[in-house]
Amino acid sequence: MNNIKSIIGATAIAMTLAVVSIPAKAADIVDTAVSAGQFKTLVAAVTAAGLVDTLKSKGPFTVFAPTDAAFAKLPAGTVESLLKPENKSKLVAILTYHVVPGKVMSADIAGKKLSVATVQGGKINVNAMSGVMINGAKVVSADIAASNGVIHVIDKVILPPQE
Repeated sequence: MNNIKSIIGATAIAMTLAVVSIPAKAADIVDTAVSAGQFKTLVAAVTAAGLVDTLKSKGPFTVFAPTDAAFAKLPAGTVESLLKPENKSKLVAILTYHVVPGKVMSADIAGKKLSVATVQGGKINVNAMSGVMINGAKVVSADIAASNGVIHVIDKVILPPQE
């Protein structure tokens, strides 16, 4: 009987350890941005633009994510105007200009100057010679991993060239 209790006890301990060692599933880009707490404006814009499902999809994507402080640097009333339904296409263009297809880590571009195509269709200039600048926006935090790509935090909103 003691032998059975020992086996049951050892099995219970082994099962507990197995459950504890299962890694948590990494959050996708949207959930990672939400949990960070500094992207409330970006998340609201992504929602208004109807891009949540896209940024929750398989990807992979590289997102240059402006913080709430970056959005606050825009002229007064800009964000409110962009969030209006009649400006959805402009909002989509701006947001997709912040996204590059594929997963690009900072080590992949270190020491390089590149022009990279965005999901929006335009190109962004990446200067990673000393730190990383994206069209004049500074990357203030890099390589935030998500299950479907990576987020690089930038200090200003980048705008696609006017047609």
